[in-house]
Amino acid sequence: MSTHPDIVPQPGILDITPYTAGKSGPAGGNRVTKLSSNENPLGPSPLAKAAYKKMAESLETYPPSDHFALRSAIAKTHRLNPENIICGAGSDEIITLLCQTYAGPDHEVLYTEHGFSMYRISALAAGATPVIAPESNRVADIDALLGACTDATRLVFLANPNNPTGTMVSDAEITRLAQNLPKQALLVLDGAYAEFVPGFDGHAGLVAARDNVFMTRTFSKIYGLGGARVGWGFGPDHVIDALTRVRGPFNVSAAGLKAAEAAVQDTEYTARCQQENAKWRNWLATKLASVGVPSDPGHTNFILARFENTETALACDAYLAKHGLIVRNVAGYGLPEFLRISIGDEIACRAVAGRIAEFMKGARA
Repeated sequence: MSTHPDIVPQPGILDITPYTAGKSGPAGGNRVTKLSSNENPLGPSPLAKAAYKKMAESLETYPPSDHFALRSAIAKTHRLNPENIICGAGSDEIITLLCQTYAGPDHEVLYTEHGFSMYRISALAAGATPVIAPESNRVADIDALLGACTDATRLVFLANPNNPTGTMVSDAEITRLAQNLPKQALLVLDGAYAEFVPGFDGHAGLVAARDNVFMTRTFSKIYGLGGARVGWGFGPDHVIDALTRVRGPFNVSAAGLKAAEAAVQDTEYTARCQQENAKWRNWLATKLASVGVPSDPGHTNFILARFENTETALACDAYLAKHGLIVRNVAGYGLPEFLRISIGDEIACRAVAGRIAEFMKGARA
């Protein structure tokens, strides 16, 4: 770490461990199958691709600052009020804006034991103190979250479904959490994987009914637009007003806005992606369980494969990488005996299932 005796960052900045993305391939590798970043193997909607390409004709023009067309398209698809929607460069920017706006020195940002690492990073960047509540068998524990709240709590982040565990908390438990938070705390429900759950609104109904709940969503997962960097949030008037004062005026590119607008309206394509993901997620989970690698019931586009110990998980990770299959080591999330495996297409799922079966047979020999 490089430091200067006089030019010093704000408190908390040097405590940040930079976010580590999923690997794209092994050093020196040739053809690989990437199953480390929860990307959509089908890619974005053809309509979204066409919209993105068309914007190449007007790259000299600033994007609209009010994001009106995209907010309207999101609102129509999800039956929300467009005035209560804000857009960002991925949902991680929305998370950063929330911490900039509501958390600072002497404040606490609360999240669960295996929560998304950007909660901690964004809290520290804002000068706030990150606080971790324990989970119960990789599921968020609402009593633990409530028990960890103090007078200093300003934000409570909870991903539902969660990454990297893939587990969910019931609507009733989420409602109980919202009802019992300290009056100065805002509950932020991270819905990056909400679209993978049939009939699930990401708790939009709860958000609309309360003034202390906010929801984040992304176009990076089921919509296949990770490279375009587009996310959005839905919340009460007072939160939208505050975040709008903090965000940059042109924080989402024109091409990203247009691609997302087309993607969210192509509901047939989204439904197809959801169905294909569920099919191969269930298939892969069953195949791995049959060779002694179980996983919790999943609700996302990945499974969290559980090995008997850390050494076996690391060895399997290395074995897969040797054969061009890149998955995610989640030791940094406090899950050293697990590997997170994104759901790819049929070829990818069969390949990773076959290689893990080979590895487990060898490990028992």
